[in-house]
This record gives sequence, structure tokens and C-alpha cells, in this order.
Amino acid sequence: MAPSTGSVHPVRYLTVFAVLVAVLYALVFFTGDKSATPKLGIDLQGGTRVTLTARTPDGSKPTPDSLRQAQEIIETRVNGLGVSGSEVVIDGDNLVITVPGDDSAQARSLGQTARLYVRPVQTSQAAAPAGTQAPAAGETPAQTPAGTETPAPQNRPFPAQDPSTSPEPAQTAEPAPADASGTEAADEIAAARATRQSTDPAVQQQAMATLDCSVPDPLRGNDDPALPLVACSTDGQAVYLLEPAIIDGQEIADATSGYNSQQSRHEVSLTFKSEGSNTWATFTSQNIGKQAAFTLDSKVVSAPVVQGATPAGSSTSITGSFTAESAKELANTLKYGSLPLSFAASEAETVSATLGLASLEAGLIAGLVGLVLVLLYCLLYYRMLGVLTALSLVLSGVMVYAIMVLLGRYINFTLDLAGIAGLIIGIGMTADSFVVFFERIKDEMREGRSFRSAVPRGWARARRTILSGNAVSFIAAAVLYVLAIGQVRGFAFTLGLTTVLDVVVVFLVTWPLVHLASKSPFWSKPGVNGLGAVQQIAKERKAAAASAKESRV
Repeated sequence: MAPSTGSVHPVRYLTVFAVLVAVLYALVFFTGDKSATPKLGIDLQGGTRVTLTARTPDGSKPTPDSLRQAQEIIETRVNGLGVSGSEVVIDGDNLVITVPGDDSAQARSLGQTARLYVRPVQTSQAAAPAGTQAPAAGETPAQTPAGTETPAPQNRPFPAQDPSTSPEPAQTAEPAPADASGTEAADEIAAARATRQSTDPAVQQQAMATLDCSVPDPLRGNDDPALPLVACSTDGQAVYLLEPAIIDGQEIADATSGYNSQQSRHEVSLTFKSEGSNTWATFTSQNIGKQAAFTLDSKVVSAPVVQGATPAGSSTSITGSFTAESAKELANTLKYGSLPLSFAASEAETVSATLGLASLEAGLIAGLVGLVLVLLYCLLYYRMLGVLTALSLVLSGVMVYAIMVLLGRYINFTLDLAGIAGLIIGIGMTADSFVVFFERIKDEMREGRSFRSAVPRGWARARRTILSGNAVSFIAAAVLYVLAIGQVRGFAFTLGLTTVLDVVVVFLVTWPLVHLASKSPFWSKPGVNGLGAVQQIAKERKAAAASAKESRV
């Protein structure tokens, strides 16, 4: 015997679904950029490609293992930022990053080396005018003119700027010269180290006076943490003389971004591992009132003044001229680790769509044809109950579209052809749930029950089967998403999404509509609901049972 369904309130279920749809479309039209168009993947709209050329300190070729490790870290960064549809491939000694759309800065930021060190600040001063060159390796630095005083250390972050009006940190990789070879890059790194990482105070002062912060940094990501460093701030307005590093970025356990409402600025919060946390606690307790610089790829991101001792195990913050997006990118980069190589980025290239609008139209036509065939089958086999199926599928599509738009807006999910295939398969899976429900109703009616009494009993039995089937499909999609790479993950994602929405639609739309139809005299007519043959079978069984009973008497 089927379990009791208790009191049913179909209007409440339909109201809940209507509220969900209203909320989704309110978010679509009244938040973000208010665009009602989902983001398309590289294969449908094209994208931007940036080639990253590996730079080693000695000019040697990068090892295959280091390139594979760099590829894995960049892919992890892509997943952390939610940049769906991006591609990271190894091409010889280079890494090629392709992202959907025309945002080349995003592709460059993914290739950031992200070597973070914490260095005590010895002194700082305003940056030299653009175009001033530092002395080459081996040259004798010019003497400081008589009467000129060396700028005194400043016990505050330099320069003092309003985070709301300052330019955001330059965290992208600089373009590499077209004719730069590995040997030339090694020579540039060696020359920069000879001046900017010298232990001679005179050379250090000359490097500070002549360092040009407006040109690409040849030392980027290749500074020696055991030596002092002359470095620019990320905005190019200040030059710092830093002591050897006390904490390596590998000691970072976690990094998150957030908004400090008290200071009205975006920050990146760091949590160090045990050794790094103890080192930071000791340093802050012994250097109150002094500056500590957080350097990222040989540039000073932030140089806060130590206000007090930080207990071991506590988090600390990197402050600077961050926006919400740049703070999130920096936290994501630091969280997943630095690259084993430093890279120089080429100019961005526009990549045309590999499949284009023709394939998009073909995919949509295939989905429409599949939907029409499902509806025709339901109308022919289930008569007017097929209308309820059609309405449920349309409402499911309305919800899926809104979710696709919002996912593209807030987590950069892009819809590619594989994702469209997942949506099309979801149509068939949703129809499967309707078939299970309607066949359970038929089973109840074959036992002699009316359409009205068969619906709640059929639903009580069908919902377990529907949940079990969708659970299996969702688990399969989840496993495929975790194990797969590239566009296959897009297929798995949309398949899992439509599986979840199938349950939502069946419980909040299809079941309430069929329940309301069972109470309607019009829908209860066999010629309307297409269940006349089933009722005839029930009558014949009942008559046969009565005849058998009479014969025994």
C-alpha cells in the first residue's frame, strides 16, 4: 500500500517556484551589468591569447617538469577565479593562455609568477624621473653630490595615498621584447642583481636614485631573497631599500580578500603556516614602529608600519590601492602558490571563434528539435497531460536561462558547445521524470482507482524513483566534473545543473499541476487525459474478478 501523502497544497508549491523565478530575473535585470545575455565560450565567441615565455636566471631552457607544474598552478588559479572555458597549454618552452572575451589583462594576471617575500624596510624615497637608467654591472656608481642628504626612513607606508583614488597595483606581466633571447634575459637579470641587490651601501643609494620604475623590470620574480633589494612600489611612485627576506611566500597557508569597513579599503588577509607565523610574531614584537614590505615579483605591494605585536597563529593583512577584483586576484594567486618559473608575456592576440555562431545556432536548433519531439511524444501518448509536460519543460528552460546569465556574471561561467550538449541531454532526463510519474498513475488506475485517487498514490511511489534516478545522474556528473578537464567540465556542469533543476521543476511544478488537474472534472475525462484505455482495463479486471467470485459460489 502506498504511503499517505497527507494534506497537499499545490498552490503553495507553484507560488514558491514563481518567487524563485522572479528573484532570479530580478537579479538578472537589476544587478551587475543588467545584461540578459549569457557569456559564451571560446569556441562560440572567440577569446584572447597570451603567450608566456619562460625566463630562467641562467638563461637555460626550462625543464618539462617545471612547465607542467606551472601549467597546473595556472589551471588552479583559473578554477579559483571561476574563469570557465579558459585554456592553458604547453607549446614548446612556452605556456599559451586563452581566455574568453577580449580581457587580455586577465590572461596576463594568470601568468604572474607571484613570488611573495616579507622584507624589512631600511629606507624609501620618491622614484626617479622616467628614463633615468641605473648603472650597468661593473660600473662605479656616481657619488652623491655634496650637501645632498640621504632621505630618512619613513615610519609609514610610502607614498601616503587614498586607496579610493589611487591607481590599482600593476600586477600584470610586462610584455617581453620581441628579440629577447634567453642569454639576453640572463644578462639583464645578472646586471639588475649586481646593482639592486648589492650589499655595498653606495651602490644601493645609487640604485635607488636612478631606478626607473616606468620600464619593465628585468629582475621581476628573480630576486635573491637572501640579499637586500632595491624595489619599486607597484604604482611606480616610490623606491624602497629592503633588507633580506624574513618570510617566504611558501609559508602562506591561506589567503582571502575582503573589505575593511573601518579603513574603507579592500585588503588581502594572509594566514601563515607554523614556521612563518612564529617568524612574523617575533619580527612584529621586535620592530614596532618600523615598516615591513610585502614584495610580489620584486615589487612592493604594501609596506605597512608595524603597529603592535602579532600573536603567532593570527592572520595579517596586505593593504594597498586594491579594488575588489584586484584584491581577489592577488589572494587567489597567493593562495595557490608561486610559479616555479618567471614568465614574460607577449602582446595579446585575438582568437576567432573555432565554431562560431553557426555552431551555436546548430546547437540551439538541435535542442529545439529535441524539445519538440519530446512534446509530440507526450501529446500523442498522454494527450492533455502532455500539455503539463510542455509547460514544465518551458518553465525549466526559463529558470536555466536566468541561472546561466547569473553564473556568467558572478563566477565568469561561459557557455560553450559542450555545455549546450549537457543542457540538451537534460531535456531528456527531465522528460524521464514525467514518464515515471505518469506511468505510476497508470499502475494505480489499473488497480481500479479513479484518476483523482490515483494521482497522490502514484506520486508517493514515483518521487522515490525520480529522486534515486536523479541522484545517480548527479553523482555521475559530479565525478566527471572533478576528473575531467577543459570543455568536458562544462558539459558535466550543465548536466549536473539540469539534474538539480529537474527535481525542482517536478516537485514544484509538475506534481502540483497534475494534482490540480486530478480535481478538475474536465481533466478527469478519459478522452482528455488519455487514460481511457487504462480505465477500460481496470473495468475488465474488476468484471473478471467478480465473475470468478460468482463461479466459486
